[in-house]
Amino acid sequence: MQVRDGMSSMVLTVGPGHTLREASKLMADRRVGAAVVLDPDAAGPGILTERDVLDAIGRGQDVDAEVVADHLTSDAVFASPDWSLEEAAVAMVRGGFRHLIVCEAGEIQGILSVRDVVRCWTDDGAICDVPAPVAAGRFER
Repeated sequence: MQVRDGMSSMVLTVGPGHTLREASKLMADRRVGAAVVLDPDAAGPGILTERDVLDAIGRGQDVDAEVVADHLTSDAVFASPDWSLEEAAVAMVRGGFRHLIVCEAGEIQGILSVRDVVRCWTDDGAICDVPAPVAAGRFER
């Protein structure tokens, strides 16, 4: 299975001037953990993740004053749609991140998350004994 099979082609984009609150609201509304940051003055796209926002909050920064440009990852790792999901998973584990921007011929094609990879692997017939969830998030064995 390839990255193109698991990626989301609907990509949330934000600008470098958005506040962290604005970007967080957009991410929450779309139920995604990352937004691609498009800055016409930058060499390429960056990425803002929920971890970046949490780091700012943890340092006591004001999410209404702090802007995306000061918190994004500008040296993002890009995947090709032709990569295998295994290649993408290895890149994420080695890099310590959970999202890859998918590009082809210099154009953004989508975004791939660890959740997407897991979904593909489990939908693709991977099996294991996972206990069924019961009330309050507890698992019954």
